[in-house]
Amino acid sequence: MREKINEKVSVVSYYSSKRHKFLPYQIHWKNHDYTIGELGMAHKYKNGDTWHHIFEVTDKEQTLSFRLNFNTQELSWMLEVISDGQPS
Repeated sequence: MREKINEKVSVVSYYSSKRHKFLPYQIHWKNHDYTIGELGMAHKYKNGDTWHHIFEVTDKEQTLSFRLNFNTQELSWMLEVISDGQPS
């Protein structure tokens, strides 16, 4: 089931100088840590003066999918959507 969350979350992220990419590594949400397994789609858009970087990722076990939004003005992460892959 796909569920809109829209909650700020803590994210451990890193920048790879070899790949020239900024990537999320781990999400902390509702007292649980989810290590990122795969990066799906990533894109960015601008809203006013603020860039938003969107990451579609799965957890390491590939049981959950997350859509994360990194706000470059606030330097904050928002968990927008979570999905377990099951139909609604």
